[in-house]
Amino acid sequence: MVSSRASQSFVPVEEVRSGVIILKSGGYRGILMCSSLNFALKSDDEQRAIIGGFQNFLNTLDFSVEIVVHSRKTDIRPYLALLDQRMETQTSELMRVQLREYINFIRTFIEGSDIMTKTFYVVVPFDTGSVKMSDTLNILTRGRKEDSGVDTSFEEARLQLEQRMALVASELATAGVRAAALGTEEIIELLYRSFNVGDLENPIHFTQ
Repeated sequence: MVSSRASQSFVPVEEVRSGVIILKSGGYRGILMCSSLNFALKSDDEQRAIIGGFQNFLNTLDFSVEIVVHSRKTDIRPYLALLDQRMETQTSELMRVQLREYINFIRTFIEGSDIMTKTFYVVVPFDTGSVKMSDTLNILTRGRKEDSGVDTSFEEARLQLEQRMALVASELATAGVRAAALGTEEIIELLYRSFNVGDLENPIHFTQ
């Protein structure tokens, strides 16, 4: 059996602070959760606008991003239980018959296939070695805390990362995709689910 300390050595994350993932390698990552859209249901003009917006999004970036799709099996047993309850309270026999047929249809359908939910994320990187830090930050003080107790290296990196995330969110909006930054607790929950895969497909892999 692998101990929890040994298993943690495989996780590239050092810490999550102020909505920022700090990697063991020294890099920083932010995560945007993105909305979905049904491209097939759009008109030709709308599809062209979406494609053009996404092309602009890719052409605007001067840094790499990671696009992640999380797929999870959906447990619809609570939904079926709710339908059973509603069927019992129906006074109309016609509605009871329709609900019963609908429940049987759902149960038959899920026997032959898994019901999946998909969540979309964009991982935005910032590495202090890839962008010159502000001249106001003396190189000798990087990684140290000032008298105020503020980690100036982290705060500057966080601001740079937030600017990148704002740019990504703005450009995605031109393609009709809404994006919102995850907070610390949301990131921790996502990382827990990602590294405890279970029925999860396509976990996050942070590039070093």
